[in-house]
Amino acid sequence: MTPVDVSQIAVDQLTADEADRELARLAKEIKKHDALYHAKDAPEISDADYDALRRRNDAIELKFPLSVRSDSPSKRVGAPAVAGFKKVRHAKPMLSLGNVFSEEELEDFLAGIRRFLKELSDPAQVLEMVAEPKIDGLSISLRYEHGKLVQAATRGDGEEGEDVTANARTVADIPQSLPVGVPDVLEVRGEVYMSKADFFALNERQEAAGEKPFANPRNAAAGSLRQLDSAITAKRPLKFFAYAWGEVSAASWSMHNDFLDRLKAWGFIVNPFTKLCRSVADIVAHYTLIQNQRASLDYDIDGVVYKVNRLDWQERLGFVSRAPRWAIAHKFPAEKAETIVQGIDIQVGRTGVLTPVARLEPVTVGGVVVSNATLHNADYIQEKDIRIGDRVRIQRAGDVIPQVLEVVDDGRHASRPGYEFPTVCPVCQSHAVREEGEAATRCTGGLVCPAQAHERLIHFVSRNAFDIEGLGGKHIVNFFDDGLIKTPGDIFRLNAQMLTGREGWKEKSIQNLIAAIAAKRTIDMPRFVFALGIRQVGQATARLLAKQYGTMDRLRTAMQDARVIGSEALEELLSIDGIGRAMADDLVEFFAEPHNREVLDDLLRFVAVEPFIAPSTEGSPVAGKTVVFTGTLETMSRGEAKAKAEALGAKVSGSVSAKTDILVAGPGAGSKEKKARELGVRVLNEAEWVALIGG
Repeated sequence: MTPVDVSQIAVDQLTADEADRELARLAKEIKKHDALYHAKDAPEISDADYDALRRRNDAIELKFPLSVRSDSPSKRVGAPAVAGFKKVRHAKPMLSLGNVFSEEELEDFLAGIRRFLKELSDPAQVLEMVAEPKIDGLSISLRYEHGKLVQAATRGDGEEGEDVTANARTVADIPQSLPVGVPDVLEVRGEVYMSKADFFALNERQEAAGEKPFANPRNAAAGSLRQLDSAITAKRPLKFFAYAWGEVSAASWSMHNDFLDRLKAWGFIVNPFTKLCRSVADIVAHYTLIQNQRASLDYDIDGVVYKVNRLDWQERLGFVSRAPRWAIAHKFPAEKAETIVQGIDIQVGRTGVLTPVARLEPVTVGGVVVSNATLHNADYIQEKDIRIGDRVRIQRAGDVIPQVLEVVDDGRHASRPGYEFPTVCPVCQSHAVREEGEAATRCTGGLVCPAQAHERLIHFVSRNAFDIEGLGGKHIVNFFDDGLIKTPGDIFRLNAQMLTGREGWKEKSIQNLIAAIAAKRTIDMPRFVFALGIRQVGQATARLLAKQYGTMDRLRTAMQDARVIGSEALEELLSIDGIGRAMADDLVEFFAEPHNREVLDDLLRFVAVEPFIAPSTEGSPVAGKTVVFTGTLETMSRGEAKAKAEALGAKVSGSVSAKTDILVAGPGAGSKEKKARELGVRVLNEAEWVALIGG
């Protein structure tokens, strides 16, 4: 059986191993498009489609934080600098922005800022945001020393760009020197672009000279700035908008808006549509204004950027991966298209979830041919009343998987039979049931369902689990179907004799596989727990469990003891921040199931699981301590306090037990403080906690 096509599964339906496989695909795909866009100025997909890839990657990483790859797109910006230019290391990284695509997502972003910053929890406290058009050009950083332009560099991968100083000197909008009084070191960042009128005129000249025309103004601007001969750049009509700074020797401004005023005073051009907004209504009104003006502007924009105005708040909010918490890009809507639903297929995942996928009459959306769209679950189909043969409207914003927005009534919709969600698994014919309170329908076949067995074993050898090189999904399916492996332990029973003579397996490839399997006979605890494929247990939870229990023996014993309601073991499990009752039930049930225990015992005959060793937080006064926050914190939000504690190596728990080391109690602490004192737990007020961790 062919493994499930994970690119067609919605993020909220992915299992951990499916997430690994999809993140690997996305990393490769995004890297290709980054190179085409940033290094070659020859994109193959639209900005909306690229944004969709990024959003899917970010959404998966948010749900599966320990699945984040070392080569993740979230850890880089753009593409490596191209050959031909000297490389420039940015003094401060040129990071990218996260995206929102709707007013609701914007409100969620702003609400997140208010939750993070304690003083903004009062709705009356104004959160000023600076809104400005998002120019579709080439990002550049200009370095001035003692008022003189000494270097210009492209963004590159965010850490290292290309030295385009000679070319930047030919751009009329870029000052060569600044007035007296500017900081001794000042990096001004902004966007090089080409106006639409200049773009059309340039293309006419290109065609008249028998040369290839540029695809769009952004490509023309990027290609012009990257000319190895600056004389060619000088002939190209490039422009520049300034909007930010990098390294600065002495920043005397406290608001982002103040800095923009300084830029204008220093001779830079700031976009005239930049506005200081003091409410969500202001922001939305300005977004609408810019969107309505978009077609009449003489330069391309693809959204509006919002930035927190206060710089001290920007500093505290900090960054998440490659993007700041204090800024976001509100992108304009993606393209939509209409097509026909030719069929509805059901895919079966590792945990037995039945995921419906619409098979579409191929249609082009934003330059990409689409033939499938996720339908999420039975409720989604019923809510949209999607029927085979219907004409539907689809879009690709917000997720790389196309989404069916609505049915377009062609006059025959009512005459088509409604779709009946399967009550049996299409692979093993076992009953498919939907438990109360769940959106997913699951196959009950369990171990007898080939689809689940395949996917579980594929998960076991996946990159963030055992990561056995040379043993991919296709091999797992073939070995399973031929009876060579049925359980994880069987993988370690494979030998050269069993593989000799199999199609596609030569002596060298057999030796390599056996060696790769042997190399995995020792594994760290988080990987091992993740590899077991316990329902709801992704990489983040596997690491939490390893951090809490330290060894597999202790974890197994604790899960056995946790079967008793009210036991200390169950209390300890539920005290782990991030583990709720439903997840705890799945953990306890997994280790209680006799077959799982047999599989685990068999596997441990071949595999040694290393105890968990926490990363070093040398010098931290709270490293290794279990901390509980309760009551109202007055100087910081709960999220900010938790982030600081965990960064210092503490374990943050949601409940007090004998294992709690410190309780930080604010006003209204209540029963948790009372219990902590009864247990002899160290109780600190917020000021004492801040003093303990050093601010």
